[in-house]
Amino acid sequence: MAITSAITQPSTMDRFTSKLRDYYTLTKPEVNLLILMTTSAGYYLASRGNFRVGGLVNTLVGTVLVASGTATLNQWMERVWDGQMRRTATRPLPSGTLTAREAFLFGILLSVAGGLYLALAVNGLSGLLAISTVLSYLLAYTPLKRKTPLCTFWAPSPALCRL
Repeated sequence: MAITSAITQPSTMDRFTSKLRDYYTLTKPEVNLLILMTTSAGYYLASRGNFRVGGLVNTLVGTVLVASGTATLNQWMERVWDGQMRRTATRPLPSGTLTAREAFLFGILLSVAGGLYLALAVNGLSGLLAISTVLSYLLAYTPLKRKTPLCTFWAPSPALCRL
């Protein structure tokens, strides 16, 4: 009986790995890859003088933290609707593999850490713009996309979606 129980019960390491995978999924890594590619291009095009690799790395680290936090908080806000759609029902929140509290705290932590990182490692304006983008995306674009198709136009630039 003990052998059967050991076989059917996932190990602590399996549960930990599964939880990490769920957190990673919340960050929408495929979207973040595109964000990092466009950020890199923008950084290169805006560079004056010698290209600073360290500046690019700091910009990318802060950006991926903010983008990951925003993606996580967006899924936290839409968890009820995600549970009703076949395409999104298996995400960590609707499927119940992570709690709403876990996702909310994770999203806040990533967003704040990214904004602070950008402010301290790049410059204050970068941090301010990043946090402004998080807020406009979550407080304007996300709620309005259920009310008007015009938010699809605003999606590339959530700051334009301010009320």
